[in-house]
Amino acid sequence: MSEYSYISTKTENRIGYLTLQHSPANALCQPIFKEMNDALDQFENDDDVKVILVHGEGRFFAAGADIKEFTTVENGAEFQKMAENGQRVFDRIDAFPKPVIAAIHGAALGGGLELAMACHIRFAGEKTKLGLPELQLGLVPGFAGTQRLPKLVGRSKATQMLLTSEPVTGHEAQQIGLVDAVFEDEAVLGEAQALAEKVALKGAVAVRNALRLLHYADYGDGDGGKKEAESFGEVFETEDAKEGIDAFMNKRQPVFNDR
Repeated sequence: MSEYSYISTKTENRIGYLTLQHSPANALCQPIFKEMNDALDQFENDDDVKVILVHGEGRFFAAGADIKEFTTVENGAEFQKMAENGQRVFDRIDAFPKPVIAAIHGAALGGGLELAMACHIRFAGEKTKLGLPELQLGLVPGFAGTQRLPKLVGRSKATQMLLTSEPVTGHEAQQIGLVDAVFEDEAVLGEAQALAEKVALKGAVAVRNALRLLHYADYGDGDGGKKEAESFGEVFETEDAKEGIDAFMNKRQPVFNDR
């Protein structure tokens, strides 16, 4: 267990847990971005961590940004720097070489939803509220919410969510593609853990390449097929590929050593 002020981390069964702990609503603030980035350093450099699970302590995943912090900002330039700082951390999650799963309960609003959207996979509670209510405050999202939301739900639905500031439930979120699965609220973390355990059985080299190719599909310059073929050849040379093929041919479960 690592000691932070706004989050906590632990490693268990090859899963790295990043838990938001900013009572009462896990509101996002500038110090939390620093701690999250430090935790990502910790997990990225720990070969025993195969997958990261992000969740919130208490009643909420993360119910927005810390509005009190906004009142300390003196001008728009400083406000812009705050947004850019949050975006750097969320962009890092989006491009992280290990899978990042969000277990969302209670509420994921504003910056909380922007954090969830940066994760690779999202599980949510059926009663969870998810939305971007910034326009209700006379603001716009600052942590790339306007960029990720339309990729997940389509531009029209994203426009409606932004302009009305109205959240959707977990069930509605699944229907529009904002989350991947919904469960009873108390079961979300357990279901996310079960998924993480399955992912942790895969070889780290293949997983890292798959995530890189998926990220390239969104942000690359259109030659993703070429990049995939290159990775296909590179991964074939690994010990894990030889183990996986041999296990398949001999009808046994593979045991990957991440090499």
